[in-house]
Amino acid sequence: MKNIAVMGAGSWGTALAVTLGRNGHRVRMWDINEAHLKDIKANRENRRFLPNVSLPENVDVILEKEQMLSEADLVLFSVPAQHFRQAFTQALEYLPKDVLIVNVAKGIEQKSLQRMSEIAFSIRKDLRYVVLSGPSHAEEVGMGMPTTVAVASPQRIWAEEAQDFFMNDYLRIYTNDDVAGVELGGSLKNIIALGAGISDGLGYGDNAKAAMMTRGMTEITRLGVRLGADPLTFSGLSGIGDLIVTCTSMHSRNRRCGIMIGEGMPPSEAVEKVGMVVEGMYTTEAAYRLAKQVDVEMPITEAIYQVINGALPAKEAVNQLMSRSRKHENEDVLLRI
Repeated sequence: MKNIAVMGAGSWGTALAVTLGRNGHRVRMWDINEAHLKDIKANRENRRFLPNVSLPENVDVILEKEQMLSEADLVLFSVPAQHFRQAFTQALEYLPKDVLIVNVAKGIEQKSLQRMSEIAFSIRKDLRYVVLSGPSHAEEVGMGMPTTVAVASPQRIWAEEAQDFFMNDYLRIYTNDDVAGVELGGSLKNIIALGAGISDGLGYGDNAKAAMMTRGMTEITRLGVRLGADPLTFSGLSGIGDLIVTCTSMHSRNRRCGIMIGEGMPPSEAVEKVGMVVEGMYTTEAAYRLAKQVDVEMPITEAIYQVINGALPAKEAVNQLMSRSRKHENEDVLLRI
């Protein structure tokens, strides 16, 4: 039994806390929302974000994070990407020197345009850092349904250590050494999921969604390669795998938000109705700016950026994408940029 500290009691943090508890570890969860924690503790269930999934006896909820962090063998950060810097900075003084950090936030920080690993290493260079990402709805993991994800780290041994912590008979873990690719795949697919939802909300069919997903993955790969990622990563779990699940399922908050926008609801109202953080709304702006900065063409991302900022009606954005100049399908996709 190892000591696990979980920062963030949302749906995904809770599902992984339950999984780690089922694997025999001592797990303690903390969240900035004290009332939310008290409700979980009283009911032994995250009724707000992951209902009908009971916490194992060895998973507890605490109101003070300091002791939890100082005794941890592994700290799981499951906070919104835009709050990762603050959460990591506040936790830093309590972290043991050799603790394994596992981050599951999927996003790009708007202010700095940095990935989560870049933020973490800019604050503390001697980290044992792992990112966990892939096609994984918290609702299904919480219920013990078969799921497969990837863990990536600068050191393979750290990824393998995380693999040992999380892997069981329903959660299969693959290791990867492409931190940039795994983080970018998990982040950028949320943009395309918004687009897939908008397409559904407009009443378009499977053809349109397939085009959105396929050409969206082209954009993700194009930007990822420019930023140093391995193109093969985007063919894997944290690339096409995560894209498929996020663009096609009603578990996906990004897709649900997009559907409401496509139906005509103002973006801010759609986010509020989802009731949880919609990472794609933040990542779209960050990716739009990042693409401009490194001179990478991302027409779908740019169109979605204009739609969610009210600069362009959704239907007009589709018309503009469909009327772009003719191209060869494989032009500027991977390494020829």
